[in-house]
Amino acid sequence: MARTPHTTLHTTNCINTFIHVAEDCPARTGEEPQLRGGNPTVATLQYRMIAEAPYQFTSDDVVFATSAPGRALDAKASKKERKLARETFFSRGQACMRASPLGKRFGWGVHADADGRLAIYALDSKRYQALATDPEVTQVRAMRSKRA
Repeated sequence: MARTPHTTLHTTNCINTFIHVAEDCPARTGEEPQLRGGNPTVATLQYRMIAEAPYQFTSDDVVFATSAPGRALDAKASKKERKLARETFFSRGQACMRASPLGKRFGWGVHADADGRLAIYALDSKRYQALATDPEVTQVRAMRSKRA
């Protein structure tokens, strides 16, 4: 899809925001997501990406890299191919980190700093509690897994 001047690119990025775990999250601490059938899941990919490089990636970086189109790009893909795949992906709205299994199932709060870069904190950590009660940070909750 060639990008035209009027193609709208959507974003999942947020600034200075803390995403609490979902109300119905079964975890009481941050749990590392495990492989399923020997293969990484979206949760394991997101966990590794953020935990291994805190405050390095934005939500858009994480959402795209862990999506099917993002994973389909191999290491040999050119910058132009990556850019085009990312633009195509974000030409439609995408689920943000509020929909991530990290906050819905595995007990991780997600913090976006002033530059929109992410880090995760275990539900039972001091840093989670500090961010969850910081009036300077926008507070939102991960989406519930089940309807109320």
